[in-house]
Amino acid sequence: MNKDQDYSALPRRPRWRWATILALLAAAGGYYFYQAGRQHQENADSRPNQYENTPVSVAVALTRQGDLPIYLNGLGTVTPLHTVTVRSRVDGELIRVAFTEGQAVRQGELLAEIDPRPYQVAVQQAEGQLLRDEALLKNAEIDQDRYQTLLEQDSIAAQQTATQAALVKQYRGTVEIDRAQLDNAKLQLSYARITAPVSGRIGLRLVDQGNMVRAGDVNGLAVITQVQPISVVFSLPEDDIPAVMRRWRSGDTLVIDAYDRAGQQKLASGKLLAVDNQIDASTGTLKLKAQFDNEDRTLFANQFVNIKMRLDTLRAATLAPSAAIQHGANGAFVYLVKDDNSVTVRRVKPGPADGETVAILEGLASNDKLVIDGADKLREGSQVKVIDKTKAAAPATGKAAN
Repeated sequence: MNKDQDYSALPRRPRWRWATILALLAAAGGYYFYQAGRQHQENADSRPNQYENTPVSVAVALTRQGDLPIYLNGLGTVTPLHTVTVRSRVDGELIRVAFTEGQAVRQGELLAEIDPRPYQVAVQQAEGQLLRDEALLKNAEIDQDRYQTLLEQDSIAAQQTATQAALVKQYRGTVEIDRAQLDNAKLQLSYARITAPVSGRIGLRLVDQGNMVRAGDVNGLAVITQVQPISVVFSLPEDDIPAVMRRWRSGDTLVIDAYDRAGQQKLASGKLLAVDNQIDASTGTLKLKAQFDNEDRTLFANQFVNIKMRLDTLRAATLAPSAAIQHGANGAFVYLVKDDNSVTVRRVKPGPADGETVAILEGLASNDKLVIDGADKLREGSQVKVIDKTKAAAPATGKAAN
């Protein structure tokens, strides 16, 4: 064949035939696997589900009828009714400290003593000055009586008698000044004995014996806080204030309990003492003050406490465990266990709560059996198996003990 021969005239095998063949083979394979999977699913669906009718293990609790106290909660700070810094009123050397740090003191009890000798001398000087001026007054009064007799006999000028009367008044004024100076000297001497201005608990000593103290010292000798009784200042949201004020104006005693920071341990019980006159615009709360006897001295100044104020009592209410309350798009509901051990969804209207107990205003009656554990696996009509959590936990506890 000539190398210059034209090959374009020879017939070619079309490439589209191979593509068509491959596409048909892929479609056939896909259809086969689709039919096989569908048949497998139909066979699986036709088999009964062995877990479909298996009862769900749940814990239950019964509702009951009873009274439920309604509390308002707040955060407060313990504030002493009186906080007094004990200071000296006179200058001098501190020669005695008569208190023990942290002890309870009564009003008027001796706490410390300043060197009294300078003030005793001042008292003696005032007494001497008074005696001298009283003697001058006495002599002037005698002269006045004599001049008055001579005047009646027309033996002395009237002007001399008037001058003597004025001198008597002058001496009387001087005597009154001397008496006041003596009283002041005695008062300064009494200030050398520093006593407790209020009853309470005294803090740490701020000045040691032997130091010079002055009336203008800022820190003072110690600080006394009145802890029996003691007060707590706390806040409540403004939405709760109308109900509080209704009880307050009626003259009822509002009982208030103080708990520790964790809200677990009750520290003291008291009563509402005062209500502030304005709402804090930045927080939307109102301040209130409660007073506590604090007989056990469990409350300390500046201590943070949780406050529970008993506002009212809900009588003969249907009470349920708070663990039974579920929440969905349509509101609160519970799983109610029926006599055939199936559950039904029951819409409820919860009311006030106290700890783990909540009042049900609508939807339940006394002795209804509610699911309190295992509700996440339930739906309408599910079969349940009631378990006793106490008995279930007992073997584990005994095993752990061994």
